[in-house]
Formats: sequence, structure tokens, C-alpha cells
Amino acid sequence: MQSGNPIVLVSEGSDATPLQWLRECADVREVAYDAPEFAAHLAEAQGLIVRTYTRVTDAFLQNAPKLKVVGRGGVGIENIDVGACRRRGIEVVYTPDANTLAVGDFVFGYAVQLLRPWCFFKDAAYAPAEFKRIRASVRGRQLNELTIGILGMGRVGRRVGRIAANGYGMKVIYNDVLDVHDQLDFPATRVDKPALYAHADILTLHVTMLAGNEKLIDRTALAMMKPDAILINTSRGEVLDAHALAEAIRDKKLYGAALDVYWPEPPPADFPLLGLDNVLLTPHLAARTGTALANMSWMVKDVMKVLRGEKPEHPAP
Repeated sequence: MQSGNPIVLVSEGSDATPLQWLRECADVREVAYDAPEFAAHLAEAQGLIVRTYTRVTDAFLQNAPKLKVVGRGGVGIENIDVGACRRRGIEVVYTPDANTLAVGDFVFGYAVQLLRPWCFFKDAAYAPAEFKRIRASVRGRQLNELTIGILGMGRVGRRVGRIAANGYGMKVIYNDVLDVHDQLDFPATRVDKPALYAHADILTLHVTMLAGNEKLIDRTALAMMKPDAILINTSRGEVLDAHALAEAIRDKKLYGAALDVYWPEPPPADFPLLGLDNVLLTPHLAARTGTALANMSWMVKDVMKVLRGEKPEHPAP
């Protein structure tokens, strides 16, 4: 690194190879967003790289007088006040397609585990009678017989729909605030939200945290769903009322659920879905493949483009 290179603050880590690339053209400072010394480094930084938990608010930006660009390694940018950044002339860049394939795969991993009970054994085989009892009594459901409902037909939603329709032969229905039919290369039917909830055997959430999406899936929405349906959330924890979901599963008004995201995150010790049958809970892993993480981390190239006065490839909308 040569003296005079811009200071870029990394608040939540990065894949090693992109970070090394960045070190060759910037003064990189890795400081956790909740570390006591973070504020001092933020005051000097021209670039900031964040992921999920760094909240770039108007108040935050008051302590970043030299900042020119914020890079978000990921798809959602709701932890960044883009308007406040723009008022200060700060560009925001992100990685809109970095983890599309990874999250799409994860959704179907969830679905198959919930709909096809595995009954694993590992350290010891089932006794013969139990082996035969399980085999005789356990019945799963085939995906080609089911309807998948997609709430939010963005990049990940379209990936899920494509796999469902073209890979598993499922019927696909969806709801989105935008008219995206000309972006679909698979058969899918746009429906309103009540129809989506009522007809989906699998309801999978792929919405962003726009204003008004808090607890979008609430007690009323869940009451419209089939009692043998499942719900999958790999989008944002805030869009789902976890207490209402737990109540629906306990009362057998919904068969099961799988959650990879929470509000707050990590979830508290008294999280209402703990200990319930037919519930899968994972610690925000849907995008955590080596390739997806590398893709997200290569956002550093757009950060450097902005710092060099060039147009970034993926500016925030």
C-alpha cells in the first residue's frame, strides 16, 4: 500500500481474497462496528464496508465527515439509510445477485426436510421392529404435487420459482408489488395476497424490509393458510410475527415452518418457536456458501470505483 491511499473501514469482516485485493489499493482498517475504537476510525474513513448488523443511520453519518461510499456485502440495504447518504453525497453500492443461487438452494433444502421426514439414525441402527414401524408409518409429500407461493418475486424469488416449476414440476403462484411477469422464464401465476396464502402448500418469503412490511405475515395472514402448509422465511425476520406463527403451529393450524432470519437477531432465549415439532431454525446461513460470500465481498471493486471517481456497477436503487 502506498501512502495517500483512501482509508476503507471494514466493520463485519470480508472474504480473504477480495480483502487482500482491497489492501493493495487502500488503507484497510478492520474494526468491528461495536468496538469502542470504531468511532475514531469512522471519523477518518472515506469508504465503509458493512454487512448485516452495522446500522448506517443519519446519526451514524454525522460521525463520518469524510465518507464517500458505503458498500453493503449483500442483497438487502435496509440497514443503510440510502436517502441520508445521498443528502451527504455518499454513494451506496451493494451486491444484488451475489447470493441468489445459494438462497434458492437453501429454500428447497428446508422444504424437503419438512415434507419428507428423514428419521435419521447415526450411532446405532433402529431395532428391527422400530425400523419396520417407521418405514410402514412415515409418509412424505412429493413436491410435484404441491403449489409453492412466493411472496416477493425479486432475484431470489425468481430463482425459487424457476427451480420449483422447471425442476420439480410444481405449480407456482406469486405476489409482488411490481409487475414482473415479463422477467419470468417459467410458468407462474400472479395472485393477490389472500389467494397466495390460501392456495400455497409452501409459502416462501422473499421480500425486503420496506416500510409497512413489519409483521406482514401476521395472525390474519396465517389464518388464511392451509393446515398442512409450511412457511419458509429466508428474507428478513421483521416481516414475520413469530409469536403468531408459533401459535398457529401449536394449534395445528399450520403444519410447520423453517426460519433462517429473526427479529431481533440473534433470537432471544425465549424465542417462541423453540422446542416446537416441525420447525427448523438455522442461524442465518442461507447465503453462507463459499461462492456467495466471495461474490458479496467483491463489492470492494465498486467501493474503489467510487473512490476513484468512476461509476459503480451496482449502485443502490
